[in-house]
Amino acid sequence: MDPPTDRPLDHSIPTRSLYVTVAPSASRAAEILSRPVSINGLTVPNRIAMAPMTRQFSPGGVPGEDVASYYARRAAAGVGLIVTEGTYVGHESAGQSDDIPRFHGEEQLAGWAKVAEAVHAAGGKIVPQLWHIGSVRRAGEPPFADAPSVSPSGIHTEGAEVTGRAMTQQDLDDVIQAFAEAAAAAERIGFDGVELHGAHGYLIDQFLWAGTNRRTDAYGGDLVARTQFAAEIVAAVRAAVSPTFPIIFRFSQWKQQAYEARLAETPEELEALLVPLAAAGVDAFHASTRRYWRPEFDGSDLNLAGWTKKLTGKPVITVGSVGLDGDFLKGFQGEGAPARGIDDLLDRLESDEFDMVAVGRALLQDPQWAAKVLDGRFDELGAYDAAALGSLS
Repeated sequence: MDPPTDRPLDHSIPTRSLYVTVAPSASRAAEILSRPVSINGLTVPNRIAMAPMTRQFSPGGVPGEDVASYYARRAAAGVGLIVTEGTYVGHESAGQSDDIPRFHGEEQLAGWAKVAEAVHAAGGKIVPQLWHIGSVRRAGEPPFADAPSVSPSGIHTEGAEVTGRAMTQQDLDDVIQAFAEAAAAAERIGFDGVELHGAHGYLIDQFLWAGTNRRTDAYGGDLVARTQFAAEIVAAVRAAVSPTFPIIFRFSQWKQQAYEARLAETPEELEALLVPLAAAGVDAFHASTRRYWRPEFDGSDLNLAGWTKKLTGKPVITVGSVGLDGDFLKGFQGEGAPARGIDDLLDRLESDEFDMVAVGRALLQDPQWAAKVLDGRFDELGAYDAAALGSLS
């Protein structure tokens, strides 16, 4: 359906408790989380997704049997939708590691086909996250050491000096085509949709954020103009796949290089950002926050995912420290995190504030997390240990 751009903005949402430790009843958790949800032509069997998490266990960019088993274990234990770790599109400047998987090349795609097959055999659905890191890449890094660092304006963060190359029109066209080709490959080898990584200060987000986009052409300027590159990628992907093949778009306010950065200071600005993407062909949004229980704007209890659903009418996935109390970024710096209740999350799902919840560290720590929650075995949920990053358990 068309985005409801004329829908009035309601700031009078009742305030909820921000911290809950009491475990919900087993029946309530199962009832709320076990409902199927549709994203375009895809029906996901429940409301639990696995959040994308970079793992670097794919030498040569090829996901092997260990990667397939890693995702299949989560699907077998009740995760309805697997969103893979970020995987580089077919552009030589897309990445910075030879151990992060790529979504181009015969051997790489053959590995991904086996991953999709394993997840399907376990009863889950799976989409690859398609990724270009832009100016996060430094000169000389693998997998293609001679490739330059490219971005909207050649800078990595707000106020920085130019250290990379500002993208030419040919660069833009090449990257757009790379995303489209990767999406077409995903459909061809059996995936259930794709997610475009437009968050966290990587290439697409570098265009969206004024701090890294100093362009004066059609791709820079106000927020609507800064959305142009992302919208063209979405449109190209939409044209490259079947009409019912789902396109998910992940975005965030925060950046890895600027945790307090914001694309939109008001609901109206957020609407200006999201509506062009929905019109270009996005079927669902994945609204990335560091803590899902934080309200996004003053005067309302809605989080970023809630506002996204309100403004676009599209299905939305929420994410951010689900099941844990603590900033996930510290988890990648070696810090653990205690378990946190999910009753407030269930309240929000029950009220249709958003449609799905993506779980990151809790699922990384415990492949059985979804099964335990769906079965009401909350006493079996433990704290997060950052040592879980060290293996594909």
